[in-house]
Amino acid sequence: MRIAIFNQKGGVGKTTTTLNLAAAITRHGDEPLLLDLDPQCHLTAIYGEARSDPNRTLFAFYQGLRTLEELAVPWKDTGQLIPGHSQLIKADSIYGKGPTILNKLRAGLDVRDASQAGKTGQSILIDCCPYMGVLALNAIFACDLLLIPISTDYLSLQAANQMTRTLDYLEPVLKRRVERRYLLTRYDRRRKMSEDIQNRLRQSYGDDVCQTIILENVSIAESPSKNRDIFSHNPSSRGALDYSDLHQELLRQGLL
Repeated sequence: MRIAIFNQKGGVGKTTTTLNLAAAITRHGDEPLLLDLDPQCHLTAIYGEARSDPNRTLFAFYQGLRTLEELAVPWKDTGQLIPGHSQLIKADSIYGKGPTILNKLRAGLDVRDASQAGKTGQSILIDCCPYMGVLALNAIFACDLLLIPISTDYLSLQAANQMTRTLDYLEPVLKRRVERRYLLTRYDRRRKMSEDIQNRLRQSYGDDVCQTIILENVSIAESPSKNRDIFSHNPSSRGALDYSDLHQELLRQGLL
């Protein structure tokens, strides 16, 4: 299963969700592949090893210099990572938006899957940049599921609605409905606004809204600064329980 984690708003928990969902998958015996498709490279920074050489990152794949398989590096307790690089910001200006570039990631993943014939299917998590451009479109064209984190504020809700309109526009081009799930993050039970956002989201999107809610949690906020996922940092925390619940929910629905 290829899962793109994307919202057209920053600060909603895209990288946090990519990291911790991957860690939850790993804890259950599988080894996911993580792709850092964001020029800000937050996921690569959490990995803890700077990638000054763009030829060791996803930028080299887009330049046609390396395959995805050649770029993957092991990440203890998390799976494998294909690092990002700040040079990815040039993707729109260099490559434009033709069909070849928009399908490049999907084609690269297909080649990688073919090279691993006979092995158990690997979960692939794509951490996207917070704007709609070549990189985000690559992720949408490549994914089986779009996971849309929404922090409980009104601007995030507006971004989710914008995301939905974008998907409606893209579906005739893709010739399929993009499966999607909306994930509430940074949920604060003390704020009435959190409940209001949740009610509005469920009213608009029904069963496409995850039952799991990621509560505001200090351990989730702390763990990236220590280059750890939530399970390595504080396995007994509420944040670890929430991301474990998300993993189980996606498994039950056949989305992992």
